[in-house]
Amino acid sequence: MRQIAALPYRTRGKGADAAAQVLLVTSRGRGRWVIPKGNPSSGLSSHAAAVLEAEEEAGVQGVICPTPLGSYRYRKKRGNGASLMVDVEVFPFSVTRELETWKEQPQRQRRWFSLAEAAAAVDEPDLRDLIRSFGPEEFRAATRRMGVLDTVVQKSKVNRMFAWFQRLLPKSGNFFEMFEAHAATVVAGADALARLLQDGGPDHIREVVEREHDADEIIRQVLQTVRVTFLTPFDRGAITALIGSMDDAIDEMQATVRAIDLYEVRHFEREMKDMAGIVVDAARLTLEAMPLLRDVAKNGARLHELTERLVRMESHADDIHAAGLKRAYKELGPQDPLQFAVQRELYKHLERIVDAFEDVANEIDGIVIDHV
Repeated sequence: MRQIAALPYRTRGKGADAAAQVLLVTSRGRGRWVIPKGNPSSGLSSHAAAVLEAEEEAGVQGVICPTPLGSYRYRKKRGNGASLMVDVEVFPFSVTRELETWKEQPQRQRRWFSLAEAAAAVDEPDLRDLIRSFGPEEFRAATRRMGVLDTVVQKSKVNRMFAWFQRLLPKSGNFFEMFEAHAATVVAGADALARLLQDGGPDHIREVVEREHDADEIIRQVLQTVRVTFLTPFDRGAITALIGSMDDAIDEMQATVRAIDLYEVRHFEREMKDMAGIVVDAARLTLEAMPLLRDVAKNGARLHELTERLVRMESHADDIHAAGLKRAYKELGPQDPLQFAVQRELYKHLERIVDAFEDVANEIDGIVIDHV
């Protein structure tokens, strides 16, 4: 048997120190803590069906990433007495709104948990590990069960003795703080973009533009600091390439909302919203990765896990982009070529955002290879 589920989450705090929380609901039978889940719906994609389960069971709305976080197994007892194994595919779901009333409210309770509390509250070991792996603090406990490699590829373009000596040298410049500040700005821009594609509104456009200006100020600080700093934690080229790839992501977010504003787009296709969901989760993963760069040797395995997921999400976004363009051409191409051109431009910008996050992943991988 197969089911789908949403993992509703939110963050509390600002920047890289923001703590993730997970929303659990009680099951209708035994009152166990579970995540919203159900059977796939006919005519709906898996992640779209998970959105419905989140609203009906937990009373939350938001942005879902169509690339699954993973899956877990549990044994379900049927009415005829049979006990069957069920595979559940889990999709990250960024909550933007909590409803006061919802369909299954009389039958369930809902509660926000920290990652550690949520992992302890659920019964299924695989689900417990998925929740733990959602945040950096609990990752090592999850890797023991999930078999994630403790080390990345042992290949280095830097002489080992030099790398050891470099770690002993004092370092100047607050590069890590600037990386984290920029990543937090990218997350805020991604959230605003996703809200725009959900419900429209000029405020969301304005926020993305403002966040892009904030990011520009941070990258200027990074470039200035690189020029005046004698000892840097990484190669100067790696520093500028990493911050540049993150800046490309929020630059394309700004280009997207400016196109939406220019063409006065008010309706957004399902594929566009799906790509925005990938953007939100990619930004979250990027923000998680930045503090781990403070100790690459210690955090190499987790960084590799994050970059691997970013690359996988970019590939999924390519498929969504192609499907969206194909549908737009069939529906609009012959009858309304101008509207098709508008949609094609929006898809192009959304694809470039995700491509920029893949570039971020590649830059992080390069740093890991050079310093592990």
